[in-house]
Parts: sequence; structure tokens; C-alpha cells
Amino acid sequence: MHVKDATITEVSELVTRAKKGDRDAFDVLVERYTPFVFNLTLRITGSREEAEDCVQEAFVRTFSSLRKFREEAAFSTWLYRVAVNVANDAARRLKGRPMRASELANPEDDAGADLEQLAGRGEQTDAGPEASAIAHERQRVVVQAVRRLPEHHRTVIVLYDLQGLSYDDIARVLGVRVGTVKSRLNRARLALKELLLPHLELLRD
Repeated sequence: MHVKDATITEVSELVTRAKKGDRDAFDVLVERYTPFVFNLTLRITGSREEAEDCVQEAFVRTFSSLRKFREEAAFSTWLYRVAVNVANDAARRLKGRPMRASELANPEDDAGADLEQLAGRGEQTDAGPEASAIAHERQRVVVQAVRRLPEHHRTVIVLYDLQGLSYDDIARVLGVRVGTVKSRLNRARLALKELLLPHLELLRD
């Protein structure tokens, strides 16, 4: 769950410096972890616009409470927890709002491809304006369904099925037992499947 180009020791040193007020050290952390946080918040909110705002808010909250971070857990775990809370706050606001085309991820991007997979589509090779329009509509349907899930279901399905975190990592992020993670994931998948049932024809196209 760590950024590839940053070892645990490097991150720890940067965090220690940042806690002492070194803004340059914190800026390095922001630069390294921004893609990490953006992908997470995009998958939870389903909106590129909201995800960009969430990234800023997550780092503001992180910086303001950095001195309280005791380094008993990995920095990435703590940051993930902050980002999850920020993204869920945004998802709560977006729950009943129609999706705008500008919010959607490109179907060819990782986030768009992940949503295709979550809908049971797998890898797609179609191209052209019509195929792109259908892909965006499928994505909109899946995003709206994910937003309608209870928060604890939405979080675990994004962390496991879209972010690829292990059960152990998710348990650490959420502060729950591994068994709780597995139970929530099973229920989340069943709930999502039920929400997508009215759209099976679109999802199978």
C-alpha cells in the first residue's frame, strides 16, 4: 500500500520533518501521494471534479493534524483513512444528484476500466463514438449504483475491488477486523448486483 518510488524509511523521514514544520518535506509527500489519493477519491465519488477537490481537502486535513500522527501505523494507511472520510463526505452530498458527462472518467483510463470490470464487463476492445457513448452510460449507471450503497459497503467494495487492497490493509484502514471486511464485501457485492439488475441489458451490450 506504499508508493512505489518511496521506501518506508524515506516516508518516515519526510513525515518526521513535516511534523517539525518542514513544508518542503510535506510538499514531497503531497507530490508522491497525490495520484494515490486521487484514484481512491475518484472511485468513491465517481466524479473527477469532486476527486480533485477531495485531494486538496485530504491533504489540508492531513497537514493540520500531522502532529497527532504517532507513526504507529504506516503513513499511507493513515492518509488512506483521511481520504476515505473526505471522499465519503463528498459521495454523501452527491448521492441524489444526476451525473454530468464532465465528471466521468475516460473509459480507457484505469478508473473507467475498473468500473467496466465492476459491472462485469471485463476488458473491452470496442472503439468509436457509439461505443464510447455506451461505455459512458454504463459507467454512469455503475457510479450511481455505487453511490447508493451504504457508506460502509461502498467503502469496502472500492478498497477491495477497485483499489486492490488486501483484507488486512482494509482492516487497518477502517479499524475493523478482517472478518468484518469480508462480511461487508460480500454484502456490498450482493447489494450492488441488486441495484444493477434493472440495467442488465445495457451492461451486457
